[in-house]
Amino acid sequence: MAIFETIVIAFWAMLPAYVPNNAAVLAGGGRPIDGGRTWGDKRVLGDGKTWRGTAAGTTAGLALAGLLTLAANSVGSAIGVDVPEFTFPAALGLAAGAMLGDILASFLKRRSGRQRGAMFPGLDQLDFVVVSLPLTALLATDWFVDVFTWDVIAVVVILTPVLHVTTNVIAYKLGLKNEPW
Repeated sequence: MAIFETIVIAFWAMLPAYVPNNAAVLAGGGRPIDGGRTWGDKRVLGDGKTWRGTAAGTTAGLALAGLLTLAANSVGSAIGVDVPEFTFPAALGLAAGAMLGDILASFLKRRSGRQRGAMFPGLDQLDFVVVSLPLTALLATDWFVDVFTWDVIAVVVILTPVLHVTTNVIAYKLGLKNEPW
């Protein structure tokens, strides 16, 4: 597989996992998932992880996967790359896995003594990948094996931190985030 094709497939396949956390920021607020509970002297998750944000993020990822599936043949023909269509289980694994990864990262941040919004290099950039890929492999095994070759996974691991940092800096400059990470 040529490098251009690998990059395109990696980006395309991960879009339903890339979008949910951004959508959650835009639609967030409301009741925290942890209900304000603490574990020891620390919040379980914090006010930044809400039911509304999680639902909106997952829904946005599913909707985007549907739109990408509708556009796959046209886009693939236009750029000369056979981009994948998404099955519902694959889309759900990517979108819900991204949200779950972010929630688990928040839990780990609280356990390590970091406050909401504090930087946690590595975890901040790859938390959603570490959960969305295995969840997708579990829910849509055949689709996952067809799409996520080792080359595609390598590109995802390299591309994701770059995209994460870039989009967070943009969101910070637009006033949508309180910190640029």
